[in-house]
Amino acid sequence: MTEKEYNECVNLYSDGVFRFIVKNLRHEEDARDIVQTAFEKLWRHREQVEHAKSKSYLFTVAYNQMIDHLRKSKRIQLKDEFSAEVKIQQSNFNSNTKKILMEALNRLNETQRSLVMLKDYEGYNYEEIGQIMGLTESQVKVYLHRARLALKNYLVSPENVM
Repeated sequence: MTEKEYNECVNLYSDGVFRFIVKNLRHEEDARDIVQTAFEKLWRHREQVEHAKSKSYLFTVAYNQMIDHLRKSKRIQLKDEFSAEVKIQQSNFNSNTKKILMEALNRLNETQRSLVMLKDYEGYNYEEIGQIMGLTESQVKVYLHRARLALKNYLVSPENVM
């Protein structure tokens, strides 16, 4: 990959990678750090990465960095989530809908949440998601189906229907 191709990758994919990471982490500064690390790794390995596969490489690196970050900060994050829940309870009707959706997403495990975000928020196809997350296309379909069922069951439960 040339320097020009690398710069194209930055222009084309930085927003998408950032959106994906910040939706999962819900913390902009950490998301920026992870995106920067992903692009740094792409730069260091530009000789080995084909330009056509740079998008998949970036999302894979960013996803793995995000998982590492989540594992390291899990204990601290519990305190932050508690204070975030208190703030959400004080919001209006529109925020309540958003709260229910976020709670539904938070009930999913990391893999399922990432699959839903990549497919439904970022619009990636099954093959691209499989490359990013290191899964087969069939696994992506099955895990995504299960995640959507879990979301549906939570969202249609009587306490969440408005």
